[in-house]
Amino acid sequence: MNAPIPPVSGPSSETVLIDGHPTISRLFRARVEALGDRVAIREKNLGIWQSITWKDYGDYARWIGMGLLSLGLERGDVVSVLSENNKEWLFIDLGTICVGGVTSGVYTTDSAKQLAYLANDSQTRFLFVENEEQLDKFLENRGEMPTLTRVFVLEMKGLREFQDPIVSPIKDLYELGKTFDAEHPGRWDEEVDTAEPDDTAVLIYTSGTTGPPKGAMITHRNIMFQVWNSPRMNPIFPTDEQLSFLPLCHIAERSFTTFWPLQSTSTLNLAESAETVLEDIQEVAPTVFFAVPRIWEKFYSGIMISLHDATALGRLGYAWAMGIGEKRASYLMDGKTPPIMTRIAYWIANRLVLHNIKTLMGLHRLRWAGTGAAPISPDLIKWYWAMGIRLYEVYGQTENTGVATSNTPSHLKVGSIGVPAPDTEMKLSDDGEILIRGPHVFKGYLNKPEKTAETIRDGWLYTGDVGRVDNQGFFVITDRIKDIIITAGGKNVTPSEIENQLKFSPYISDAVIIGDKRKFLGCLVMIDEDNVMQFAQRESIPFSNYASLCRRPEIQDLIQSEITKVNKQFARVEQIKKFRLIDQLLMPEDDELTPTMKLKRSFVSDKYKPLIDDMYLANSPDAGP
Repeated sequence: MNAPIPPVSGPSSETVLIDGHPTISRLFRARVEALGDRVAIREKNLGIWQSITWKDYGDYARWIGMGLLSLGLERGDVVSVLSENNKEWLFIDLGTICVGGVTSGVYTTDSAKQLAYLANDSQTRFLFVENEEQLDKFLENRGEMPTLTRVFVLEMKGLREFQDPIVSPIKDLYELGKTFDAEHPGRWDEEVDTAEPDDTAVLIYTSGTTGPPKGAMITHRNIMFQVWNSPRMNPIFPTDEQLSFLPLCHIAERSFTTFWPLQSTSTLNLAESAETVLEDIQEVAPTVFFAVPRIWEKFYSGIMISLHDATALGRLGYAWAMGIGEKRASYLMDGKTPPIMTRIAYWIANRLVLHNIKTLMGLHRLRWAGTGAAPISPDLIKWYWAMGIRLYEVYGQTENTGVATSNTPSHLKVGSIGVPAPDTEMKLSDDGEILIRGPHVFKGYLNKPEKTAETIRDGWLYTGDVGRVDNQGFFVITDRIKDIIITAGGKNVTPSEIENQLKFSPYISDAVIIGDKRKFLGCLVMIDEDNVMQFAQRESIPFSNYASLCRRPEIQDLIQSEITKVNKQFARVEQIKKFRLIDQLLMPEDDELTPTMKLKRSFVSDKYKPLIDDMYLANSPDAGP
């Protein structure tokens, strides 16, 4: 049996109270006091899972906060964290918030130049870095970050002999905090109680796809509303197990990892590293799991590639089981109970085939699965439902503190982003832009009042997404306003739907549709390195590196065949007539990619202009490389 959710209250336009607490700081303190020795966090270190209790969580956060106070932190000061997900990130986050500071995350893939920009824009006072690699980014540009007073390192490996007047290991801050706490016994509670709902708690920087990143100011009121509201659609229980692996700089993972467990008191498991995520998922077997579409695409493509190496009997068994799964899923997605014979057939298919596949992925215990932060192919969602994994698409932005809409067990329409969350107002502007209003709409952009005024008008958040709403209240996003393509023939094309179908292919990692003011659509494709390499090895195709792999005619033909499949789903004006492969292996630190591994359309269009122009030089618009 699932344990009940802790009681909450909160009228739509007033301050949300969870167990009588109006701020994150007070809620966190209450959870620490009430749950004590119960496990809050598990972290994998050197292959061994280690437990952190709520008391441990509270103590370390308290020492961080009190240590920062001893060093002169004032309310509203920004504390930046440059680290992968780990327990220290959480200690710093809540320790800072509890003493009135504002936490800001920096992606570990950001360059030294980007770190300097973020530190200056936020006027960061204190910086936490994970290790020597991240410390080097500060040292490279330290002269460009004048507001920084201290830097703390989480992992001192390789830095034992390093000496710098403002750089210290985090253990020194713990000791400072313990001493300051002993000398000021009432100070912690005083700071926790001082926070007001409209105080800024965290600073979330946008990905910077359309210009320099903007710091979105998220308040206690924003967070508390979402902590209370989101589980009203998709509940999380104290008995649930979560896995954290996406960057905590992103509002979705920050909510899922740091804030939602304060309401649900579920157990949080921290992946050991980005390289071990698939193994960690298998070990944890989470019961609730949120991931961006790229992760769900990776799971799917891994299974598809594995099928190539399966026996003929294995492939036949998979096709038989999925056929039954699809039949059952069609009933469930329509809100109907499958006939008894379909249920029996699925039980057999699941026991013999599907459960083994889900176990291989580590998803066999899933009670709720969510996807968001980017568009996803409806066909991919249907595949998971056929597998027996109920994957729900949600939608939201940094600027509305996460979730605005969701598909739920009682309100499901594949291909939509669901219905508005409770106590959330949504409508379309005259030109089809999605607008949001509610207590979760952010305070504004730091240092950018003109950008804030463009984004929030008359209390409505202008999302920049174009969409439609049906007569049942389901919203569908067609594209970003800035991304809509108008061809030379005057036809409006929304590229994201085509791109999502391309990414459903196990051989395509990402794609950018080109065609604004052009006679036909072209496409730049980034291949999935692992899967295409396996294909090349399986087919004995010689190559020496990534670039030579992309240039092989067999690989060009492979991608052409995937594009041809997708073209059949679209009208002639929406079909891709030419494509080119980006033959550089891109990494998150490259300018072409956002920190969440999405291609930046405008940057790619500029950087690869010669490649794009070459697509359109040939007279024939027939698809091909």
